Amino acid sequence: MPKPAAQGFTLVELLVVMAIIALLLTLAVPRYFNHLESSRDTILRQDLAVMRDAIDKYHGDRGRYPDSLDELVNARYLRAVPVDPVTERADTWQIVAPSGDAAGAVYDIRSGAPGTAVDGSPYAEW
Repeated sequence: MPKPAAQGFTLVELLVVMAIIALLLTLAVPRYFNHLESSRDTILRQDLAVMRDAIDKYHGDRGRYPDSLDELVNARYLRAVPVDPVTERADTWQIVAPSGDAAGAVYDIRSGAPGTAVDGSPYAEW
């Protein structure tokens, strides 16, 4: 009676599959990391828009600007001070004071993140 043939993959078949997987990863991984960076930029833009809207509503309701971001949270204009998605910290926001004799200390907010976005614009100018 003949011996049954061994079942399994040959070394060449395994190497071909591994080469295909490596090729697919070299195409997908750079796109994945670029997508992560652009999503951080989008989140940062949205956070800045929400905080600026809260500052404007506070000013409209109270006739003065808040003295800090925590005052916006305490007055329930924000649930919490958002975390800057680039620096991954909530204490790196740069506060812009109002010009002239306007009451309060927070007229505008900017990111304290160093560097530039995917589109080439510096985070500090947003």
